[in-house]
Formats: sequence, structure tokens, C-alpha cells
Amino acid sequence: MTPTRTRLDEHRWHWQHGPIDLILGADGEPDAVRAAYDACWERFSPVLEELVRELNVLRQPVQAVAARHDCPLRGPVATRMWRACHPHRSSFITPMAAVAGSVADELIAAFARDGIARAFINNGGDIALHLAAGQQYRVGVLADLAQIPGTRFAHDPALDAHLTLDARQPIRGVATSGWRGRSFSLGIADSVTVLARDAASADAAATMIANAVDLDHAGIVRRPASSLKDDSDLGDLLVTVDVPRLPQPLIDFALARGVDVAKRLRDQGLIEGAALFLQGRARVTGIDDSRALSATRASLTTEAPCSKYAAC
Repeated sequence: MTPTRTRLDEHRWHWQHGPIDLILGADGEPDAVRAAYDACWERFSPVLEELVRELNVLRQPVQAVAARHDCPLRGPVATRMWRACHPHRSSFITPMAAVAGSVADELIAAFARDGIARAFINNGGDIALHLAAGQQYRVGVLADLAQIPGTRFAHDPALDAHLTLDARQPIRGVATSGWRGRSFSLGIADSVTVLARDAASADAAATMIANAVDLDHAGIVRRPASSLKDDSDLGDLLVTVDVPRLPQPLIDFALARGVDVAKRLRDQGLIEGAALFLQGRARVTGIDDSRALSATRASLTTEAPCSKYAAC
């Protein structure tokens, strides 16, 4: 298994190595952009092997080693994963909850150089950004890509929300989690999109907030994670596989539970904001509505970075 790369257009590439699947792009002076891509590719190539070497520890709950204040991992990406999840150790979480965001953070560093105006690394929808002064990315939110035919390469879908991230803000990471995504969730959120200072923090927090959007209901179907994926880091924990149409009061109740967690994480300085979506209802915290939410129909699409559930 070797890493591969394919140019998509003038500004974007598709890189893949095993389960790591990236869309990345950059704008700036041509020589600087070329040099940044070369440096990023050099760093990308060994990342998977580094993670595999420490996979056994990465799949263990952080709380199991929380008594050790020093990180038990050695690699830079693995260490970033553990540190992003450590603040959530009072609940079940493994460093794998931040793997996509941590890889994106590791690679975006190659673009932090003179001549690069802006850049993004999109790892399956968990996005790390580089923004030079005066630069911005526009981000759109779409709750349920399953409702739109052909969404893998869809263009200009009807967005549920949008926001603009610019260099003056501290946000450099965006991540989305939910039971409809490619990863498992303990909750029932269609999606939870989190904004944070880095992608690893956003990734871990999105997992925790999405898990909190939940309630007891006979129609919700859950299965042990181990029965769906042999090597799941969630073991025999029950994960959501189907959610029936719920009455509005129950939707609002489940969303309120997630908002409580999102507010706590914001108060702790772990995130900058979050948008939570469930069956056509939306809640936000820490996001200026006048700049962010414009409608209520949510995953993540952007004008350059792509969505949690689609590649562009």
C-alpha cells in the first residue's frame, strides 16, 4: 500500500493512503505553493505507518491512562490525538476520535510560509485551515446529504447554513460528527459541526457533542460497534444505526442535551462554536447567527474544502 495523489484542478489535489483520504488546496505565489505541496507530501507519506505502530494504545480509552499525566504516545500525530481527547476523559473517548483532525493539523503546517495566502486540508470532512492576513474561507452547512441525489460530487446544493471564517478569527479547525457519517456515533444527531482553534480539537469535541444529542426511544436502532466493525475502538458500546421520525418535542429535547455540552466546552475554551442538527431542527452556540445560520435544512460543504460526507 503506497500513498497516491491526483490533481483535481488548478487549486486542489486528492491524496490517499489506506484509510486517509484527503482533499487539499492552496492559493498563493506559484513557487511557494509548489514548495508547500512538496513539503506536505513528504510529511504525508509516513503518517499512516506512524499511526499503525501505536494503534493499540490509540484504541484504548483515554480515561484508562488518564492517571498518567504524560502522554503515553510518541508520534507527533498520535500525541496530538491524545491531547485533543484528554480534556474529555471523564466520558468514554479514545484518541481515535481525533485522528482525522490531527492528521489535517499535522499537514497544514507545511503551508504556514511566506507566499501562501490560504490553504486547507480536508480529511474526510475534518478540516484544518491556514489563513494569511486578510484571507478567508466561506463555509456552508448541509445536514443530510442522503436526501440529495448524487451528492458525492454534487455542486451548489441547497445549503442549510453558511458562515465566513477569516484570518481575524481564531478558528483554524472545522469538524463534523453524527450518526449518518462514516464514523460511529452514540447519539442521534444528523450532524454536529464544531469550530475550534485546530482541527484535532474540533474533531474530538464534535464526537462528544454528537454523542450527547440523544434520548431513549423504542424506535432508535442501536448495535454493538464490534458487530459492525471488528476492530472498532468503541468495542461493544451501542452505536446508532437508525433513527425514526421523531416528534418535535423529542427533537428539541435531544438537541438541548447536545447544546449543554457544547456550551460547557466553549466555556472551557475547547471550542469556539457549534451548530447541531436533527431532523430539520437546528441549534447553535458561539456562532453569530447573522454571519452563520441562514436556514435550517447540516454535514459540511465549502467553496474549497469539502463536506463530511462528500468529496468535491
